[in-house]
Amino acid sequence: MYTLLKAGGISATAFVLAASTAFAQGELLGTTALNDRLDDIETAAADDLARAEDAARFGNPEFRPGLSGSASLSYTGTSGNTDTQDFSLGTRLRFAKGNWVQTLGMALDFSEAAGTKTKHDVFGVYDANYYFNDNFYGFVLGRVQNDGLATTAAETATDAFVGVGPGYRILNSPSTAWRVQAGVGASYLKDGVGADTTEVGYIVSSRFYHKFTDTISLTNDTDALSSDTALRVNNDFGVNFKVTDAISTRLSYLSEFNDSRAIKTDNTVGLSLVFGF
Repeated sequence: MYTLLKAGGISATAFVLAASTAFAQGELLGTTALNDRLDDIETAAADDLARAEDAARFGNPEFRPGLSGSASLSYTGTSGNTDTQDFSLGTRLRFAKGNWVQTLGMALDFSEAAGTKTKHDVFGVYDANYYFNDNFYGFVLGRVQNDGLATTAAETATDAFVGVGPGYRILNSPSTAWRVQAGVGASYLKDGVGADTTEVGYIVSSRFYHKFTDTISLTNDTDALSSDTALRVNNDFGVNFKVTDAISTRLSYLSEFNDSRAIKTDNTVGLSLVFGF
C-alpha cells in the first residue's frame, strides 16, 4: 500500500511540475498568446454565425420550464513592470412558464491600469415575450448601458430604452419565416456632464429567413429606432452555407444608419468560416 501511495504521489507531483513548466514555456515562447488569439478568432466567427439563428423564428421557442441560466466571471491582475486589473462578469437568467418567456442579461466590465480606471461599463437587457399563438405575440423590452468613465458632453454616460408592443408572423413555414414587431417606449440619454434627455421612442423590427436547400439559407434582420434626437436603423443581411457538419460559412453585409452623425451610414462586409476536422 505504501508503494502505491508513494508512486501516486510521484505521479501527481510530476504532473503538476509538467503543467507548470508547460505554462511557463507557453508564456515565454508566445504559444499561450497565440492560443488566446486563436480562441478569440474562433469565438468571433462563431458569434457571427450565431447571428443567423433566431430562437423565436417559427413560434414559441421551447425552453426548459422554470428558472435557468448561466454566469461567467473573469479576473486578472498583474504587478511589476505594469500594474493592471481586469474584471468581467456576465450572467443570463431565463424564466419560462407556459406562453411566457422572460430573459434577463447583464454584463460588467471593469479595468484599471496604474491605479487609474480605464473601463467601467455596465450593460443590462430585459426581454419578455408572451405568445398568444404561433403567429401573434406581445413583447416587453428594456435596455440600459452605462459608461462610468464618460466625462464630456460628447460622451454618453447612460443610454436606456424601455418599450412594449405586438409582434406578428407574416410567413411561417419550414422553409420561409418572416416576423415583424413594432413598439412604443421611452428613450433616455445622459451625457458625461449630467445633461439628460427623455423622449418618446418608436421601434420597428423585422426578422426574415429563407432556406434554399438544407445547406444554404438567407437571413435579413432590420431594426429601426426613431425619436426626436435621431433615427437609427440597422440592417444585417447574411447568406449562410453549411457545407458539411464540419464546415459552416456566413457572408454578411451590415449597414448602420444614424442621421445625427456627420457620416450617417457605416457599412461592414463580413466573412466567417468555421472548419473542424
